Amino acid sequence: MKALIFDCDGVLVDSEALAEETLETHLGQWLPDLDIPTLLSQALGMTTADILKHLEQLSRHQLPPDASERVDSAIEARLARELTAIAGVHDAVSSLDLPKAVVSNSRRCRVLASLATTQLEEALGDVPIFTAEQVDNPKPDPAIYRLAAHELGCPPSRCLVVEDSVAGVTAAHAAGMRVIGFVGASHIDDEQPNRLLAAGAWRILPHMRGLRALVDEWQLHLQGQDNNETAQ
Repeated sequence: MKALIFDCDGVLVDSEALAEETLETHLGQWLPDLDIPTLLSQALGMTTADILKHLEQLSRHQLPPDASERVDSAIEARLARELTAIAGVHDAVSSLDLPKAVVSNSRRCRVLASLATTQLEEALGDVPIFTAEQVDNPKPDPAIYRLAAHELGCPPSRCLVVEDSVAGVTAAHAAGMRVIGFVGASHIDDEQPNRLLAAGAWRILPHMRGLRALVDEWQLHLQGQDNNETAQ
């Protein structure tokens, strides 16, 4: 038995909803003189060169006095990241025929609301959800991943986790699981992939469309292990 475990906060929800809701709202507040919905709609069909030009144009606008230059840069960089990563979450999740679970450091009610808002409820189906309320320490804690594996009836060594934070990768790796570090949605730092690898990530996923290939690679790796054990 094999299982796929998703972190909800940064992997599932942000990557599906940020450009449609949160990002549009924040950009609308900080850059009120721009038609943000139209610009985002245009940007989603841009080439990389066009995106860079688009971001240069955004950077010329002044933010209100209470918003720092750091926030300005972060929002622009996050927009660039989102334009290449938001698409494909629903399809990537629903097309994978493996038992699935969701982990989160949020309360269960928020997770359910987030999944419903992003229409990922349908993609995931009736999957178990594990939150910090179920373990002694708030996530990230290896205990929450072990709990998920136990409830799925799957050894931790046969669980594949998709996580976007160093703490989450560290905890899932400590639980004995193979971990994919997802950098497509929640991080703007170019060094984040290296930090996730250093924390124990097996592979880095920059875009959810690449999830199928990594899952297939992982399953082939497990099959090779099984064959070696049988041969012995």
